[in-house]
Amino acid sequence: QVQLVESGGGLVQAGGSLRLSCAASGRTFSGYVMKWFRQAPGKGREFVATINWSGGSEYYLDSVRGRFTISADNAKNTMYLQMNSLKPEDTAVYYCYARGEGGTYWGQGTQVTVSS
Repeated sequence: QVQLVESGGGLVQAGGSLRLSCAASGRTFSGYVMKWFRQAPGKGREFVATINWSGGSEYYLDSVRGRFTISADNAKNTMYLQMNSLKPEDTAVYYCYARGEGGTYWGQGTQVTVSS
């Protein structure tokens, strides 16, 4: 059974940092495209960042480029999102996502709250 489990969310002051993790299990993710999405209260889910599981092909939402860094550790089967210089508008539930030949998978989400 494929599972994506996010962790690392929490409450942080504006200007602070958090690192989100997405632990993947249940299959080999080689060749998969991995993404982070977020959903703020009352808004739709939006793309944040993407990376190929083998590394490379990183791309970011304009508003987070230069502040957030996506990465993947194949040995640990884990994807990360390092978030620096956080702003109140970054407050949302953050979800990890995987798409490949075996299908599309979502994690359950982790809450990030940035106070002003």
